[in-house]
Amino acid sequence: MQRSMQRYAGTPSRIQRTILGLGGYRRSPTTGFVGTLRFKSSIPKTQKGVIFYEHGGELQYKDLPVPKPKANEILVNVKYSGVCHTDLHAWKGDWTQLPVKLPLVGGHEGAGVVVAKGENVTNFEIGDLAGIKWLNGSCMSCELCEQGHEPNCEHADLSGYTHDGTFQQYATADAVQAAQLPEGTNLAEVAPILCAGVTVYKALKTADLVPGQWVAISGAAGGLGSLAVQYAKAMGLQVLGIDGGEDKKQLFHKLGGDVFVDFKKTKDIVSEIQEATHGGPHGVINVSVSEAAISLSTQYVRPCGTVVLVGLPANAYVKSEVFSHVVKSISLKGSYVGNRADTREAIDFFIRGLVKSPIKIIGLSELPQVYGLMDAGKILGRYVVDTSK
Repeated sequence: MQRSMQRYAGTPSRIQRTILGLGGYRRSPTTGFVGTLRFKSSIPKTQKGVIFYEHGGELQYKDLPVPKPKANEILVNVKYSGVCHTDLHAWKGDWTQLPVKLPLVGGHEGAGVVVAKGENVTNFEIGDLAGIKWLNGSCMSCELCEQGHEPNCEHADLSGYTHDGTFQQYATADAVQAAQLPEGTNLAEVAPILCAGVTVYKALKTADLVPGQWVAISGAAGGLGSLAVQYAKAMGLQVLGIDGGEDKKQLFHKLGGDVFVDFKKTKDIVSEIQEATHGGPHGVINVSVSEAAISLSTQYVRPCGTVVLVGLPANAYVKSEVFSHVVKSISLKGSYVGNRADTREAIDFFIRGLVKSPIKIIGLSELPQVYGLMDAGKILGRYVVDTSK
């Protein structure tokens, strides 16, 4: 798609915002109040969305009611939504430790325009651009929330998991956790940043590396990995990517990666990685969903290095030798999604052009096909759905 066409991506121009009364400019006659709910009167009562009623059941593209925002929520007209591997896990019911709301509208990388807001919302205006993330809301009063660990809140509400998500044309989000997007943001391209981008950015911060050091990214050409490569390069790191296939190798190098190791071809992956990085990477970001890959990373990481776990294979365990952990002084850390500060920082990398989303745009009605590709491990880059199709 040409850049000129991509820029619009559902984003109103400044002139349009002024005429329509959006984003704090002149108020339009189409904007009104019902009780304490501010809204645009053009909001329909029904919308198109994709919903499933049981784990592994049919992904139905159908008419759904438009939700109404609560006092602390905004209603976003979702223009584009990224597709994440977590959406597949939610549909399959892989994570028994974390029950899924059923029936469920999945999706948690939604970018669009605020069209209504609850009475307590002060940080968004009608017409503002907003992003809906995996973390839809948290209690904001527990010890973890106070320390900036909102994603770890015991009462966290999760988009596309415990809260109907962004695979629909209108979705709600807690205004505190919703991401504020600058005017003119390309909504299609920013969508994957709202989860995949924030997640890998937080993982790289967790690895605590310094410019010039080596980081290995396991699953380097997938939806998460393709962004991790770019964030790592923008942070001044040397990047080794691990994945399988010539097409993934080409994408990795196109994104700026330094050394690619094809796990399908190598005879000794541990030795090859250690040789390429002169003793092993200082950090490893595991975004793949391979239990074997996770265990291998504890073998090839450099002494005093850090292995960060991000990908979540179903029913997987870390199997590694305790002796090596102790003698090599290896740190093993889990990294979840980022908080509000991480989100702002990750989006800033994107806005400044340091990170680009290698996306493929399809219609929302085609979403079941993408689930099939994810299940088969055939995803290259990131898929984004256009909710108008």
